[in-house]
Amino acid sequence: MRILIIGSGGREHALAWKIAQSPRVTKLFCAPGNAGIAALAECVPIPAMEIDPLAAFARAQKIDLTVVGPEGPLCAGIVDIFQGQGLRVFGPNKRAAQLEGSKVFSKKVLLKHRVPTAAAAIFNDANDARAHLRKVGAPVVVKADGLAAGKGVIVASTAAEAEQAITEIMERKIFGAAGAQIILEECLHGEELSVMALVDGQSFRILASAQDHKRALDGDRGPNTGGMGAYSPTPLLDGQLTGQVDGIFQQTLAGLQAEGIEYHGVLYAGLMITERGPQVLEFNCRFGDPETQVVLPRMNFDLVDVAEATIDGGLDRLPLAWKDEAAVCVVLAAGGYPGPHERDQPIAGLKDAAKLDKVCVFHGGTRRNATGQIVTDGGRVLGVTALGGSIESAARRAYEAVQRIHFDGMQFRHDIAARAIRT
Repeated sequence: MRILIIGSGGREHALAWKIAQSPRVTKLFCAPGNAGIAALAECVPIPAMEIDPLAAFARAQKIDLTVVGPEGPLCAGIVDIFQGQGLRVFGPNKRAAQLEGSKVFSKKVLLKHRVPTAAAAIFNDANDARAHLRKVGAPVVVKADGLAAGKGVIVASTAAEAEQAITEIMERKIFGAAGAQIILEECLHGEELSVMALVDGQSFRILASAQDHKRALDGDRGPNTGGMGAYSPTPLLDGQLTGQVDGIFQQTLAGLQAEGIEYHGVLYAGLMITERGPQVLEFNCRFGDPETQVVLPRMNFDLVDVAEATIDGGLDRLPLAWKDEAAVCVVLAAGGYPGPHERDQPIAGLKDAAKLDKVCVFHGGTRRNATGQIVTDGGRVLGVTALGGSIESAARRAYEAVQRIHFDGMQFRHDIAARAIRT
């Protein structure tokens, strides 16, 4: 098979690494890819949001399957466009992708179909939102409706912070059209859990559990990021909770079907484990990043077979076996991230780190410069993933690999998976 992966981050490198292991693959492309992906696939200089050129490339190259990594093209309707041209593509269509593309749409589906989630109110007028805030008080969560590069959710601990968020999003339009509507939501307390499922329109299969670390600094301090590391499995997901999570997916997909939406692809649920049980914080319509970097190395099955079953149906008939080993991923970020950050810093030690047994270094933001050297080219530069017989041994191996890598300004958390090790 000739396969095209769309995207350029650590998630897409992990997808390329796993898909390249399939004996069915004869040629692998990635658009636009990065310096790490280039070792596995032919990188094509077409940005992920250039949907028409991507479709033209897929037709010209007789691509048998396209796997879409990031949410942007999915929410823009890449699946509808590809399918309209007779191209097979893995991911939800534009209507289904609204679960991530519109927090208002997602919240309405959750509330209407009684899926466990935080109480919320939706506003398209800033003054109305302020009036509601005076009634409910703080803490409160303020969410911009549309995609905002992972920055559209503000947890306000005081009413003043919430007022500022309303002003910034709705009046100063810091997220542009994404802030035309906002949600004021009950602030939930507990531990967060990431659960991804594959969905074939009728049935779903929950993948191995993972937990992400969103805060930039040790001890879950500092600003929110796209994710500074992850581990799999999580001790949080016991038998009782597994049944509750299963029920959340069943209710959500039944609700979508009632709305006339058939979902195919990955459905990612960000959950808060509260005293009331698991509550949905958000949905994503694609593999998580960096959760993918710890879930895919634990897969003991062919991802190409599963992707095709997700498109065609019959997912419930495929065996999904998992390695007994745990996985830990430590993200190495550029100086200044998640704010303005440095680029073009030479990266040393990649080969030394890769020599370690059961270690994968997934590239998130890298490129080769004019002299052929791999340099930084994004906020989250690398995801250093290791497997081990336990979370503790996987973390120890991952940090051993981290110590072999260096670039100016490199920052990372020192406590990835510590909460699981303490459990």
